[in-house]
Amino acid sequence: MNVPDDLLYTDTHEWIKREGDNVRVGITDHAQSELTDVVYVELPKMDRQANAKEAIAVIESVKAASDIYAPVKGRVVEVNKALEADAGLINREPYGQGWIFVMKIDNADDLKQLKDAATYQRQIE
Repeated sequence: MNVPDDLLYTDTHEWIKREGDNVRVGITDHAQSELTDVVYVELPKMDRQANAKEAIAVIESVKAASDIYAPVKGRVVEVNKALEADAGLINREPYGQGWIFVMKIDNADDLKQLKDAATYQRQIE
């Protein structure tokens, strides 16, 4: 499984890329592999406030539906509209064009609660 070193991770298989006061969020290569073919993504609402670990989006695959959780407390400032037309981007490019949403984080210290790549790699082994 591909686990990029420059990202942070959650117990629930979301990846997080810090971008200033924002974080870009998607699901990991491991998660998309477990789901198999993603067919639909229910994106979070713009400007939605969410607490860390709160269900914020849903991914549906041919196998199951899975909640996607906010990694930190914040507000949704961008969603990946490309997923509405091509949810399979999550399978093909989980760390690239398959990102799901961007949040403006309330407190950067919350990122310290997330896992680094080595810790996440151990979780999925």
